[in-house]
Order: sequence, then structure tokens, then C-alpha cells
Amino acid sequence: MTLYPKLILDALATVRYPGNGKNLVEAEMVADNLRIDGMKVSFSLIFEKPTDPFMKSMLKSAETAIHTYVSPDVEVTISTESRQAARPEPGKMLPRVKNVIAVSSGKGGVGKSTVAANLAVALVKLGYKVGLLDADIFGPSVPKMFQVEDVRPYAERIDGRDLIIPIEKYGLKLLSIGFFVNPEQATLWRGGMASNALKQLVGDAAWGDLDYFILDTPPGTSDIHLTLLQTLAITGAVIVSTPQQVALADARKGVDMYTNDKVNVPILGLVENMAWFTPAELPENKYYIFGKDGCKQLAEELKVPLLGQIPIVQSICESGDKGTPVALDSDTVTGRAFLQLAAAVVRQVDKRNIEMEPTRIVQVKK
Repeated sequence: MTLYPKLILDALATVRYPGNGKNLVEAEMVADNLRIDGMKVSFSLIFEKPTDPFMKSMLKSAETAIHTYVSPDVEVTISTESRQAARPEPGKMLPRVKNVIAVSSGKGGVGKSTVAANLAVALVKLGYKVGLLDADIFGPSVPKMFQVEDVRPYAERIDGRDLIIPIEKYGLKLLSIGFFVNPEQATLWRGGMASNALKQLVGDAAWGDLDYFILDTPPGTSDIHLTLLQTLAITGAVIVSTPQQVALADARKGVDMYTNDKVNVPILGLVENMAWFTPAELPENKYYIFGKDGCKQLAEELKVPLLGQIPIVQSICESGDKGTPVALDSDTVTGRAFLQLAAAVVRQVDKRNIEMEPTRIVQVKK
């Protein structure tokens, strides 16, 4: 029996790809590398993604079709190609990002997202290239804080991959799960779904060259934190707390999560948010409504730097709601506080990079 290409292609045309209902030839899934050597046949099947769920069944079906419609004696070798290159493996997803900073809090309501957003803006004002990822999957606030709630990111083909293009605002690159879900509805996802969404926002986005990649993490300790630690080598963590004792107790847990033996992410320092209240009409007055210097004392006890103390001024809340972070205006009390915070973070990151080994991603034992 003599084999020739049309015999093989006619057999493959009997196999339908479930993804679109077309046969393998019609769907242009048979690569043009078909080789015939006596009774040996080799070729590749092309899939959109390297993780195609039908890949194994299609390879089996293609081989069966050739044995059925051509001859059971044909020796078939099928390899796979994908139109989309594979996502880089964990630890290598952001090769052009110099420093990854996780902004965390032990509990909600301490202004962690406000600090993350304004820290990112202040770093841009200091002349750095900065990205901000809203990793708070269940309570994304970045779209509102930057007044980009109606914006929808698009994908662009770059180096054989379809990559999400981050939104740019105030010189920052931004991404949030909030861009992809209905803001009026609660996000009801199982942990695995949320983790996969987060990996896409990290690994399937065109972040490009960044000096600082800021992660606004969810409050507390959760699956999402573990996903981040397994996906990214985090340079260091910034822990946000208010001065009151109940918040400080949770801040300790946040510090412990990053510094325990299995994780080993350095703590760059603590930020005391809502450190005091200053009325707009009395800018020199300080009212310590949540207690005084609680975070400062905790920083001394844990032997980590106090990176900054951010006062409560009515304009912080108003600016966040309007989508114009207070750090944009360095003439205000809070604007200056965030610029000082950004400068302190830069100093600590430089110190950490000189004195310590690069962070490794957390390995999961299976």
C-alpha cells in the first residue's frame, strides 16, 4: 500500500474538534509538516493554547481515524503546537520588573488600598516606572479610586501570546479584577477560580519594564496570598495598620505570614494609617482619635522600620471617591506624607536588595 497526503488528510477530516464543531482540516489544525516515510506518518496538530482541554482526546481520535480509514498498519507520530505561547512558569512571569512590593493588612478597614494606590502614585512622582495590581479579588477598589470603572482592558498579540494591556492613569499601569466583573454584583468564586484569575492578571498581561510592581493584597491571610507567594518572588511587604490595639494584633499576624520559615518575604516596614485627625481649618492641630503611636511601638518591638504615619484628613476619602489620589498634590499634608512614604520604601528596598538574597517563590509540596 502506498500512502500519500490526501489519504491522511481525508482521514483527519472525519475528526471534529469539539471547541468549534469543525473537522481538523477545516479548522486548519493540521500543520503543514506532514511527513510520509513508507508506512510511517508524522505531523503536528495546532491548538490555540498549550492548555487546550481537548488536546489528549484529539491526538487519540486523529490516530484512530488514520488506523480506521487508511490502515491499521500505519505507524502514526503526532506532535502538538500552539498558536499561543505558554505562560511563563511561576517565578519568571515578570522578567522586566525589578521589585515586587506587597501592601498588606491583617484586617479590613485600615485603609490598605488607599495606601497602596497613593504609594504607587507617589513612586511615579519620584520618577519611577510603576504598576499597580489590585489583587483584592473579592473587594476590588482600584477602578473607583482611579476613576476608571467604565474602562475595559483589551488584549494585544505580543510575542505569540494574547496579553492584557494594563490601563494607564496618572503615569501608572493598572489592572484589577474589577475591570472584568459587574461592580453591582458580589463576586462568588471558589478559591481556585480566584487564584487562576489572579495568575492571568500577573502572567498574561503586558506589564513591561517596571521599577516597582505594587500588589494591593486582600486583608487578612488567604488563598490569594498563597497564590501570590507561589507565583511571584516578592521583594518585600509593607504592612498597613491603624494605631488602635485591635488593628495592631492583626498587623502582627500579617507580619508573621510573610516572615515564617516557609515564606521568608522581608518586611520593608509598617505604615501607620489614620495616625491622627487634622481638621482642614486647623492644619497644625493633631487629634489622636485611634490612640497615639501604636504602630510606631509595634515597629520598635518587631525591629522593623516605621515607614510613615498618614494623618486622617477629610480630603483623603473625598479624593479616593473622586478618583484623584491625594498623592497627586504634594502641597497638601497627606500628599507630602505619601511622598515621604514612597521615599522611605525606596530606601528600604535598596537596603534590602544590597543586604539580602533575592526572594524565592514558595514551593508547594504535592
